[in-house]
Amino acid sequence: MNHATGLADVSDARHLDAVDPVPSQRDRFTIPTRADGAPSIYFCGNSLGLQPLAAADHVEEILEDWRRMGVDGHRGARTPWYSYHEVFREQGARLVGARPCEVVMMNSLTVNLHMLLTSFYRPEGTRTKFIMERPAFPSDIYCVQSHLQARGLDPDEHIITVGPSGSSDCVTTNDILEAIDAAGDTLATVMMGGVNFLTGQVLDMPAIAEAGHRVGAMVGFDLAHAAGNIPMQLHDWNIDFGAWCSYKYLNSGPGAIAGAFVHERHATNLDIPRLAGWWGNDPDTRFRMHLEDRFIPVPSVDSWQASNPPVLAMAPLRASLDLFDEVGMEALRSRSLRLTTFLREQLEAIPDRRYRITTPVAPEAHGCQLSIVVDGDAQQAFHDIESMGVVADFRPPDTIRVAPTPLYNTFEECHRFAVLMGQAFGGLST
Repeated sequence: MNHATGLADVSDARHLDAVDPVPSQRDRFTIPTRADGAPSIYFCGNSLGLQPLAAADHVEEILEDWRRMGVDGHRGARTPWYSYHEVFREQGARLVGARPCEVVMMNSLTVNLHMLLTSFYRPEGTRTKFIMERPAFPSDIYCVQSHLQARGLDPDEHIITVGPSGSSDCVTTNDILEAIDAAGDTLATVMMGGVNFLTGQVLDMPAIAEAGHRVGAMVGFDLAHAAGNIPMQLHDWNIDFGAWCSYKYLNSGPGAIAGAFVHERHATNLDIPRLAGWWGNDPDTRFRMHLEDRFIPVPSVDSWQASNPPVLAMAPLRASLDLFDEVGMEALRSRSLRLTTFLREQLEAIPDRRYRITTPVAPEAHGCQLSIVVDGDAQQAFHDIESMGVVADFRPPDTIRVAPTPLYNTFEECHRFAVLMGQAFGGLST
């Protein structure tokens, strides 16, 4: 260790990799390389996760069955296409702390939010208000605004946003709970990012759900940055609904299939309004086609499906969820906390650094991601980092997001990144 700065030596990082009780699964992923052929420092799992080696096998299985059987693959494929979405019930439930009847993989994230809000934003009388966090992911904003407009409501009048106050980077739980209490019986729905996309802050989802229910509102979460990042207990937390993508920490490819959660008390309630399609219909009568002129929902979250599953898009998710099941979400979370804490310590040991970390320090308030605000020309700073062989991402005007993910990132990579940051934006010599 450099005693002048507190920065670890590379040998210290390698030792941590060697002794960590949750070994890296790095050799089961493809790692992008730099121009010189060396592996990149890939810290962009918060945006697009890396490809599991086994993903190609699952895709090829479907292509081969399609070649051999054509339409008969719906029933006769090695993993029948007709029930392909059912493959993910148990694994998906374990991933987010739910019951199998509460989780389905379908559509894309914002499509799922639109479908769920059709059921869980039901303004009536004076109960019309909608609470979101600030900043929220833009697609969530557009989704919610359009739902209010479709119901003849002015988003500027009926959407309440709760964000950081004063010079704070993150919103506080108390501010959220106070906003819910203040809205009271005018509040119809709360929907927030379970993990904020910009800061990486983990919100207190059970406390928010309890507060929302106390005033009679529905409570749901965009879990895009939470699924595969932090352990959750959506059923026990009494969350009403949620949705997530699977191309970030779940490593299932660009634009991959998304997930949806509906609490059992709603999923089994066939009277809740929902957008209907034939794949949400009772599977015993689904193929009676024109003989069935009335939608009979499956008594589970499956009834929110409108169309048959895109099995080629679903296939890579099998490879990823197999890994999550094998290693375990709790074990991955423990490794994640060690990686992210080590990276934060190294970044904050850099002398004369020209950046600060806006992600909360408390373990329960962050996941993999660290958000770094750089002084000066942040856009140029990001290009400098990219030229060093780092794959991260930039959110204007001044935030660089990095995410050491526990499945494939290492302590040595965290050390290398901190040294590069110290040389570019601190007092370390090159």
